[in-house]
Amino acid sequence: MKRTLAHVLLAAVGVFLLPVRTPAPLIYRPGEGWVYESPGGAQWHRSRAADQLAVAEEAYANQDYKLATKAARRTVARWPQSDYAADAQSLVGRSYEARHKDEKAFKELQKVVDKHPKYRGFDDVVVRQFEIANRFLAGQWFKLWGVIPFFSSMEKTADLYEKLIRNGPYSRVAPFAQLNIGIAREKQKEYALAVRAYEKAADLYGESPVFAAEALHRAGMAWYRQARTAEYDQSAAGNAIATFTDFIILYPADPRVPEARALIDALKREQARGAYRIARYYEKRRKPDGARVYYNEVVRTAPDSEYAAAARERLAALKKRAETP
Repeated sequence: MKRTLAHVLLAAVGVFLLPVRTPAPLIYRPGEGWVYESPGGAQWHRSRAADQLAVAEEAYANQDYKLATKAARRTVARWPQSDYAADAQSLVGRSYEARHKDEKAFKELQKVVDKHPKYRGFDDVVVRQFEIANRFLAGQWFKLWGVIPFFSSMEKTADLYEKLIRNGPYSRVAPFAQLNIGIAREKQKEYALAVRAYEKAADLYGESPVFAAEALHRAGMAWYRQARTAEYDQSAAGNAIATFTDFIILYPADPRVPEARALIDALKREQARGAYRIARYYEKRRKPDGARVYYNEVVRTAPDSEYAAAARERLAALKKRAETP
């Protein structure tokens, strides 16, 4: 048995020692990473930054995105202080994006913002980051080790929007990024955080009435959705009513005002239903004072509802009972 094992090991060693013809060696360069190169040297290397960037741009135009990535990276690594470094770094990000590596693309584009804040293409970089974040908001999965699509994350998506807002708080996409943070939070069912994001959008970018109205309406809808998920929590309903009331007062000509009024009526009816149930609870336990408080709350909250009609009947019955010797 030992002799057989020894023979197997010798055979394995012999295989590894056999000369193997490889198409290209694996070489590491700082700033470029591990790359395969032909034995004769990299044909895409250039001795000047402008020429190296030109190689990257031509490769990108020809949809050879791997070569575009390598050539652009080399431009940044070899000539980091040149006038071509920012364009090259931007091209690295765009090349990763074209290769459907959005997380990597976002990070590489972030390097443009961090290292070249006065870059002439700054706005385009932020817009591209916004488009990447939008794909994750739509449900695109983040990748495990940057390779395997593994999970959707609204938490990470919100972080992407937060970062690009910090990059340019008053860029043309920043207001929409702030709104999208709210949407991401709603997808998490974190309605209070969603409202906070929408209110921040209205505060920061309220100079546009159309945008401010959108943010306030979304805040009201977030409270409304929370109210529907929490049957015994009346605070969310109250917040929704207050927010929709502000929306109606501030933007009376908005086409969504009739919808907001209808939602307020529905919320008040729900509040009345909850108060009526509590009143019945107190009455059944022979606590008429508590019952009266909540029956009156029903009448005050939704005077035209069926619950208000029933509450008035119960109030009359309680009064008659109290007057009976």
